Amino acid sequence: MVRSLIPAITEAVADSKGVEPDELEITLGEYIDLDAVDQLVEHSTSPWTLRFELPDQTVTVASDGTIFVDSQPEHDCMTA
Repeated sequence: MVRSLIPAITEAVADSKGVEPDELEITLGEYIDLDAVDQLVEHSTSPWTLRFELPDQTVTVASDGTIFVDSQPEHDCMTA
């Protein structure tokens, strides 16, 4: 079983705002289908990039686990 990227994405967004994940004013599920993200991670056999918009931010997640918020690397869940 592959580890979910959702906690890492949440942490990356929170880090970019300088807050703890539970202090975010939004939830990712309001902007992206969390089950679809987990399915992509679990079942993809090819490299992929997922990009989605949050209020005032663009989040990009790569199949290697790298997460960018507004083009700045915030987290690499494969090494964290």
